Amino acid sequence: MVKICCIGAGYVGGPTMAVIALKCPSFEVVVVDISVSRIAAWNSDQLPIYEPGLDEVVKQCRGKNLFFSTDIEKQVSEADIIFVSVNTPTKTQGLGAGKAADLTYWESAARMIADVSKSNKIVVEKSTVPVKTAEAIEKILTHNGRGIKYQILSNPEFLAEGTAIQDLFHPDRVLIGGRETPDGQKAIQSLKDVYAHWVPEDRIISTNLWSAELSKLAANAFLAQRISSVNAMSALCEATGADVSQVSHAVGKDTRIGPKFLNASVGFGGSCFQKDILNLVYICECNGLPEVANYWKQVIKINDYQKKRFVNRLVSSMFNTVSGKKISILGFAFKKDTGDTRETPAIDVCKGLLGDKAHLCIYDPQVTEDQIRRDLSMNKFDLDHPVHLQPMSPSSVKQVSVVWDAYEAAKDAHGVCILTEWDEFKTLDYQRIFDNMQKPAFVFDGRNIVNVDKLREIGFIVYSIGKPLDPWLKDMPAVA
Repeated sequence: MVKICCIGAGYVGGPTMAVIALKCPSFEVVVVDISVSRIAAWNSDQLPIYEPGLDEVVKQCRGKNLFFSTDIEKQVSEADIIFVSVNTPTKTQGLGAGKAADLTYWESAARMIADVSKSNKIVVEKSTVPVKTAEAIEKILTHNGRGIKYQILSNPEFLAEGTAIQDLFHPDRVLIGGRETPDGQKAIQSLKDVYAHWVPEDRIISTNLWSAELSKLAANAFLAQRISSVNAMSALCEATGADVSQVSHAVGKDTRIGPKFLNASVGFGGSCFQKDILNLVYICECNGLPEVANYWKQVIKINDYQKKRFVNRLVSSMFNTVSGKKISILGFAFKKDTGDTRETPAIDVCKGLLGDKAHLCIYDPQVTEDQIRRDLSMNKFDLDHPVHLQPMSPSSVKQVSVVWDAYEAAKDAHGVCILTEWDEFKTLDYQRIFDNMQKPAFVFDGRNIVNVDKLREIGFIVYSIGKPLDPWLKDMPAVA
């Protein structure tokens, strides 16, 4: 029996291993993590992450050939294939601070594998890591190997949160990078054989190690670049009276470009885009490519500009102050169908409003009050670290309340901000919301999901990103 162990029970490790267990019933798959509470949640009815379809997959396999355990050393020593899916946060101090990936967790995982292994292993990078990480891991394992042979593979994940299970069932491609040696090719084939249980052979691509590592960073950088491009256009649309939805539709009809990732919004978020671009910038700088580094830096600058622009539009339209005013925040996750808040634009928007002394009332159907308060009180890069290494009791933000109903959030508010494109926000009774708000009543649609004309008929003053401006907003500064 093939035994697979995955170190790290997060957004990548948990769903990926659940699908492998479902599709490879003859394999034993164990997910391990040092967090006792996280493993307990994976073994309970309330999984630690929200992902459509995940519950069903886990419940079909758990206890049969899918297991969740904190006994890391035992499971690692018994495994044939070890996936490593640990955090790779951005460094906050030292060389490369603010850009380079912190490989502390990766290195400790590699040293632990070397300590406990008694048989040859295939070690698979599943985290998003900087180019040449595999080589570093290989050195640690080889120098501590005591005669045991290790093959290192890079198998970056391309799943998107919110559609992760479908992405795993029907991937565009599975990428496996390995050494161009007989043993390296043999290891690649072993991993190919796992995915071949359900992925067509022509979708399983093999490359050398560094190409696989760089392909992941490149894919995320290209996607983020598209979002920043359409967001840059949204600012121009507002200035000229064009409609960004019409522009992106026309552009997306060009088969060379395509329609995906061309929706203007308050900005991109998630655990990967910003982190991977910063990583790419650092690698370029280290390799003497400042022009290339500056090119990718601009993608992040436009993203930051978009969030700042949104806050400034809001404040300037409300008589240039939100001090003491209740602002309703609908949606805190970085996108719909996930509870993940890493790098969510909502954090920067909320902090911008709190800086102007607004009172925020926040509602998100999948994000807990504890998570929201953590996000608003902690330093930017702290959130990349596992929960047990984050500050235990983040300071409470007094001007924030969290509720479990959109109507409650909007009651007596001066303005409503839509920051996540949850489907339920499209079908809210906006007449009811308007009737219970302070007047003039504002809607700031950071995801372009509301019917602007209908809301204006009700009586709202509406700001929708990249759309022709409400007469109220004309001649007001977009950026302070």
